[in-house]
Amino acid sequence: QVQLVESGGGSVQAGGSLRLSCTVSGNTYRANCIGWFRQVPGKEREGVAAIHTDSAYPYYIDSLKGRFTISQDNAKNNVYLQMNSLGPQDSAMYFCAADRQSSCRMWLSGHPSTRSGYWGQGTQVTVSS
Repeated sequence: QVQLVESGGGSVQAGGSLRLSCTVSGNTYRANCIGWFRQVPGKEREGVAAIHTDSAYPYYIDSLKGRFTISQDNAKNNVYLQMNSLGPQDSAMYFCAADRQSSCRMWLSGHPSTRSGYWGQGTQVTVSS
């Protein structure tokens, strides 16, 4: 099993920034992709960003590239999501997930019904206008 715990969510005004953290523990060898996903009520969970834990190569959903940055610490126990220039459309529950995949990009952008992995409980981000 892989355990993931998110933190860093909260309320911020439009234009502000937040940094989310995902602490990863357990059998971390089971995962080579760690990603951030978000979901609003009534909508499907969508990918935000992912990182390949071996190479630290980042992947982003195109619409978010430039505002969001994913990174990991050297020990690979923590993955961060720096979010800048936030707008109300970024309000959502943000989830951290981990899985072993041949393509972190495909895992990130794939349909939610086909997306496997270990998941955290989520952290709420609310952006007010």
